[in-house]
Amino acid sequence: MTDADSLALLKKFALAYNRHDVDGIMSCMTSDCKFISYFGPDVCGEEFSGSENVRRRVVQGLADFPDAYWDEIAHFVSGDRGVSEWVFRGRRHGAGPIIERQGVDLFTLRDGKIAVKNTFQKWRQP
Repeated sequence: MTDADSLALLKKFALAYNRHDVDGIMSCMTSDCKFISYFGPDVCGEEFSGSENVRRRVVQGLADFPDAYWDEIAHFVSGDRGVSEWVFRGRRHGAGPIIERQGVDLFTLRDGKIAVKNTFQKWRQP
């Protein structure tokens, strides 16, 4: 996979997220993919393994923020690793104040797809 191919994959993945296209998101990931969430009970947040578990987490996340949008996106790659920088904007359950968070996804790429998505976000404090 060339760097250009990897960048195209990350762009396709980000566009699918902004469309809330779960099938499009999952088509970018390996069948044994991992999604490491920025929150959860473990030091890493919470890890979801395998396409069905990752799909459930993606569906739940998009349901929690039905107007979610990732903006100001920039991608870079180096070998089998990739990074997407972004600003998340959305309202929990589509109501209330807009939540904005700057974050990054660190990716491990394999066979033309995303094998691991590891998310990190900054949290605003009032």
